[in-house]
Amino acid sequence: MVEDWRADRIGSAIRGTNPTVIAELEAAFAVIGDAQFLPGYSLALTKTPGIDRLTDLPRPDRLAFLADVDLVAAAVTTVCGDRDPAFRRTNVEILGNTHAFLHAHIWPRYDWEPAHLVGMPVWLRDPAQWRDPETQLGPRHDAVRAELAAEIARLRATLD
Repeated sequence: MVEDWRADRIGSAIRGTNPTVIAELEAAFAVIGDAQFLPGYSLALTKTPGIDRLTDLPRPDRLAFLADVDLVAAAVTTVCGDRDPAFRRTNVEILGNTHAFLHAHIWPRYDWEPAHLVGMPVWLRDPAQWRDPETQLGPRHDAVRAELAAEIARLRATLD
């Protein structure tokens, strides 16, 4: 039987079978989002199975996770800013309303987004965008994925 890595994103990342993983960090896995309607969308997934909320982690682990979120957000900002002159900012969200595991969404935002959505949360978009075959993660996103991985590695090297 073939494992559906989506059923256990953290476990599959730990086992090395989650194809969205960009980098393993101290307390999180940096992953590229399944849907790329905002190119460069990434997440930080906790490396600790069974953690549902940020506050479930002891404070030192919480700070390590947030430092990893910051690192991924910095990489998204640099890569997306270099790739698209319409890049405007990076939004970071920790919600936990749908999936019961700690993760942070890192959303690049662009001036080319529809005017009525550009200043609004991504979650107000048409839900069909999440499943649109045109924006599903695939080989056409290999370049942005490689750039994110390289920028994460560069940023990590500056921390050592």
